[in-house]
Amino acid sequence: MIDLSRLVAGNVLTLQLADFGAEVIKIEPPEGDTLRSWRVKGIETAWKVNSRNKKSVALDLRADAGRAVVRELAKTAQILVESFRPGVLEDMQLAPAELHRINPKLIIVRISGWGQDGRYRHKPGFGTLIEGYSGFASMNGFADREPVLPPMYLADAIAALYGYGAVMVALREVELGGGQGQVMDLPLFDPLFSVLGPQAANHKLTGEVKERTGSRSTNAAPRNVYQTKDGHWVCLSASTQGMAERVLVKIGRPELVKDPKFATNIDRVRNGVELDVIIGGFIAQRDLATNLKFFDEAGVTIGPVYDISQIVADDYVLEREALIEIPDEEMGELPTHPVVPRLSGTPGALRHAAPKIGEHNEALLKPLLGAAEYDRLCRSGVISKGRKK
Repeated sequence: MIDLSRLVAGNVLTLQLADFGAEVIKIEPPEGDTLRSWRVKGIETAWKVNSRNKKSVALDLRADAGRAVVRELAKTAQILVESFRPGVLEDMQLAPAELHRINPKLIIVRISGWGQDGRYRHKPGFGTLIEGYSGFASMNGFADREPVLPPMYLADAIAALYGYGAVMVALREVELGGGQGQVMDLPLFDPLFSVLGPQAANHKLTGEVKERTGSRSTNAAPRNVYQTKDGHWVCLSASTQGMAERVLVKIGRPELVKDPKFATNIDRVRNGVELDVIIGGFIAQRDLATNLKFFDEAGVTIGPVYDISQIVADDYVLEREALIEIPDEEMGELPTHPVVPRLSGTPGALRHAAPKIGEHNEALLKPLLGAAEYDRLCRSGVISKGRKK
């Protein structure tokens, strides 16, 4: 598998495949993938987490000889992932038609902000733009404050996971259906817009644009975050009729079960602010531990709102090994997520750490090109040992 992508979406997509055993050849420019520049205290944490189990080749694709190396690799690859602006792959003489001439069964994943066609195809497409344009930011936050962008690469990650699933569909067609390779048009916009639910349908029915509601749900109530007596926060969700009634009874307000303002889910959503005052007032009189114990014993879905310092110390996280540590030259041990999901018959594995820039140049390219050509391209700088930004 050849990964020509930069930054997040392509790296997350190919990570899923690498974790389950695919040989992912990451082709980086001599200065490395831009993801390497997202450093904390000089450490490439984003790269280390998202590029484990991959191999790195540092190749100058501005040179004809560099692109020729890609063509050689494509002859035996099953998948190629790229995230250039639409048209750039064609300008590099690596258009899908050319790659399919070399390898008819190749699956080509084309990641971009806005897609390979349409009026925005050439616009920059970082996830931030998509998170605003898709409607996500306008839904996120509180009505009396500005829209809120996510604090992480949401659009990229969702696109990557959509792409990962679609790659498996395309592979099945090639391997079991006897089909040919195909091209996947994977913009960041489509996947994020699709997971926002029936917003367009709701708008057509009502003509309304719903205001932001903070942590309250527009579909079910009660559902919110509430502050405890000792300054912590809990999240509570009672999305079924039975659960909502149980909450009201357990907090000592059984009369509200028949109250016209709270009798049905539609009533509770409509009067969500008032309902939150009642539930929040109960929770505010008790500390975190007392609230969690009380509602757990009552069979109500409640949990703490954790920050990362609490997550890494939580017994559940530790006993399930939802956070693991892998050896790292710079950090000693790198805490990261394990292979997700867990398969009983064909589990993934952490085989090796994220590579240095060009770490696998010789092992991968010398047998492919021959010693003389490999050495020539190294001397010319087309194949590079990598240089730091």
